Amino acid sequence: MDKFLGEFYNKIVQWQRKVGSRMDFVFIFKAIIISIVEGITEFLPISSSGHMILVGDLINFNDGKFTIMFEIVIQLGAILAIVVLYWHRFKDSLISFFKLEPYGLKFWTTILVAFLPAAVIGFLLDDFIENHLFNSKTVTIGFIVGGILLIIIENNFRRKSRRKKVTTSIDKVNYKQAIKIGLFQCIAMWPGMSRSASTIMGGWIAGLNNTAAAEFSFFLAIPTMVGASALKLIKYDAYSNISKTQVTALIIGFIVAFLVALIVVDAFMNFLKKHPMRVFALYRIFMGIILGILAFTKVIM
Repeated sequence: MDKFLGEFYNKIVQWQRKVGSRMDFVFIFKAIIISIVEGITEFLPISSSGHMILVGDLINFNDGKFTIMFEIVIQLGAILAIVVLYWHRFKDSLISFFKLEPYGLKFWTTILVAFLPAAVIGFLLDDFIENHLFNSKTVTIGFIVGGILLIIIENNFRRKSRRKKVTTSIDKVNYKQAIKIGLFQCIAMWPGMSRSASTIMGGWIAGLNNTAAAEFSFFLAIPTMVGASALKLIKYDAYSNISKTQVTALIIGFIVAFLVALIVVDAFMNFLKKHPMRVFALYRIFMGIILGILAFTKVIM
């Protein structure tokens, strides 16, 4: 009997190890899916947070504080893609800035001016936004409203740009334009509105063309997302008691988000040189309707 019980116990232990291993793999696989979503959506005007909330609900990727930290880490991976793609401009402008030269000072102070509105409002309203707006219903509203705004503002910009001179380079953005873009970025605090879409729309209203608006949005993302990430990491003690599986998910997620964003940003800039952004607006509205149906039928909460 003792021998039988011993063998039975050993089989239970082996089964638990196999199940545990499989569960770890499933968790990492889900993390990879979320990282791909982040890499694709972070710099497109379709809302990365909205898509991560939606996909996270669908695949049940919710591990409390770790999920918050995971999203921060993969967003930083996406940001690294911008640094790599625009390395020469990034490096030259920073060197110029620290040498107190006009080019670098002008470039980074306009970025700072655009960053400040979201920094202040985000700091003050972070708890409210997190507790009340991070759900599928608010994302649905953000998708649809953001899509409609994208169509209206782009059409208005195209009409005006035929009559007025537009800014074609981010090096020529002035402080008045920067503050307009910064104020528009605050709209992105509503999940589903999209930081990229909000800043690009702000760029259009400020008089930037498609390429300049998108590039300014990319550079503005650096202090915005690093600042938001720092706030979250200070606020949540998510890095304590972290498991090996979670560490693996963080490393893989960072790399995947970086590589995907690297490809997507390059393709997006080529797209903008030839096409309007109406296709993204229509996608947002379509996704908003689908989301609304799923939320109404309680498929997602």
